[in-house]
Amino acid sequence: MLKKNDVEPQAYRDAMAHFAGHVHVVTTDGPAGRRGATVIAACSVSDTPPTILVCLNRQNPKNEPFLKNGNFALNTLSSHQQALAAGFSGQTGLSSDERFALGRWDTISTGAPTLANALAVFDCELIDTKDLATHRVLFGKVTGLRIGDNLKPLIYHDRAYHVL
Repeated sequence: MLKKNDVEPQAYRDAMAHFAGHVHVVTTDGPAGRRGATVIAACSVSDTPPTILVCLNRQNPKNEPFLKNGNFALNTLSSHQQALAAGFSGQTGLSSDERFALGRWDTISTGAPTLANALAVFDCELIDTKDLATHRVLFGKVTGLRIGDNLKPLIYHDRAYHVL
């Protein structure tokens, strides 16, 4: 018989620190305002139709514009964009305007800010959400796409940025 044990939140976070993830900045803009945040919890769901998901902390009221605007762009970062990742992480204390001043932005299809020199940009129409525990999973249909230069990706592992 298997024995189950309680997993404490700090032990879970410590184990997840060993999970390496690609660093992205997810952005939105529209009637509810402009917002951006650094994430590693993002992945492909399907290629038909092209769909991705992004996980955001729903306990942070600053993330509400993603839901209210109905769009988001997933901007995949390269090794030279660590300052941008740190700026959008919320740990630097930068205002929204200061965060966006760190990059060169344009739009593709939804109006969400897209990083002009990202490794890849997935511009999405929000098609569904799922609230689970502390996070909200955003599902986006990719309506615009840009593939940048093939540079080394920025990775987050063991609570620090690394280059693959």
